[in-house]
Amino acid sequence: MKTRFLLPVLLALGCAAYAQDAEKKPLSMEQLLEKVKSGWQKDQAEAQRREQEFIAARDQQKKLLDAARARLEAAKKRAEELEKEFDINEAEITRLEQTLQQKLGTMGELFGVIRQMAGDARAQLKSSLVSAQLPGREKEIEPLTSSKGLPTIEQLRTLWYLLQQEMVETGKVVRFDAQYIDANGEKKTARVVRVGPFTAIADGKYLDWDIKADNPELKLLSRQPSAIFLDSVRDLEQARQGFVRFAIDPSEGQILSLLVDTPTFKEHIAFGGPVGYTIIVLGLLALAGALIRLVYLAVVSLMVRRQRSRSSISRRNPLGRILAIAEENKTLDVSVLEQKLDEAILRESSKLNRYLWVVAIISTVAPLLGLLGTITGMIRVFQDIMLMGTGDPRIMAGGISEALVTTEEGLVFAIPLVLLHGFLRSMAHGVAEILEQQSLGLVARRREEACRDGQAAN
Repeated sequence: MKTRFLLPVLLALGCAAYAQDAEKKPLSMEQLLEKVKSGWQKDQAEAQRREQEFIAARDQQKKLLDAARARLEAAKKRAEELEKEFDINEAEITRLEQTLQQKLGTMGELFGVIRQMAGDARAQLKSSLVSAQLPGREKEIEPLTSSKGLPTIEQLRTLWYLLQQEMVETGKVVRFDAQYIDANGEKKTARVVRVGPFTAIADGKYLDWDIKADNPELKLLSRQPSAIFLDSVRDLEQARQGFVRFAIDPSEGQILSLLVDTPTFKEHIAFGGPVGYTIIVLGLLALAGALIRLVYLAVVSLMVRRQRSRSSISRRNPLGRILAIAEENKTLDVSVLEQKLDEAILRESSKLNRYLWVVAIISTVAPLLGLLGTITGMIRVFQDIMLMGTGDPRIMAGGISEALVTTEEGLVFAIPLVLLHGFLRSMAHGVAEILEQQSLGLVARRREEACRDGQAAN
């Protein structure tokens, strides 16, 4: 079977070889058979070589597999040994920890308190104004706060020293050179005066210890206190000994920091919006008019009192004009003279009460406008709540500010205007009463004179 199968193959190979060499030289059958036999022998030798390589590789893979299995077994044994050793060590650690706790006793609680104290001291030193002069102190006790082991004697001494240093520096007024951030955001070197841990000043202004930054630094307050406090700053900077009046911030900068968020007078007025500005304009006009009328009535009242004490008549005051009418109409009948005097009194009273109705109306309208501003402000608040929700209270602050400021402005102008209106009415009424009294006195004297003349004629 093998011979039958191989014969056609050999013939085909021979024919192929003959076809390739046909161009070179024709071969005889013996040569062709010999050539086919030679090719077959080469193929058989190549196949045997490959078979030997495969067998060698198989043996090598078997060796590698056996070595890997051996290493796996060794690793398993090592893992079992390490697991046993881990269990032994864990038990030993537990036993040693129990022994440590027994030997420490209350000292463990003491060291825990020390760590807590160190953490508090680290935060206090970082936020303290003294660190502007002595930076980096909190880093010295940082190992004590992060370590889980027992604190060393050196760490305890460092903690004690820094706490003692902070207490000592609290009572000092110190001058030192340092950098601070000015209003333009640029660093500037200046002579800084530190008053304990409370306040720092430089170049005649208050500084703030900004601990919100990654590295705390001195920063110029964007809004300084009033002039009376800034004057004390200059006094302290110029002083070299003795006592100086100076305003400090006992909250260690928190109150001064709130000045940044405190609105100025202009900002406070702006919260009122259009309604607030309307109240202010009307109120100022009414106050100006009321003050003018106050001056006018005060002058008139003074002139009337002077006229009462003088015998000469002056037409520059209401009483003088009333007396002048009586003097000019001596020959008139008493009833006619009385009517003329009444007419003159009405005319003078009209002058005295002129424009007082404006003050009365604005004093009534001002609180009503304030109420209007309150309503518009609350409407704005509810609109903001509908749009933004109630998550951020600052969203509602604008409407609430408008409501409160307009109410405040309305009352601020209404109260003095009501008082001024009442006072002006009282002054005008007082002058009018004097005019009426003097007029009635003139009429009474004229009637007496008329009666005496009639009796004399009889």
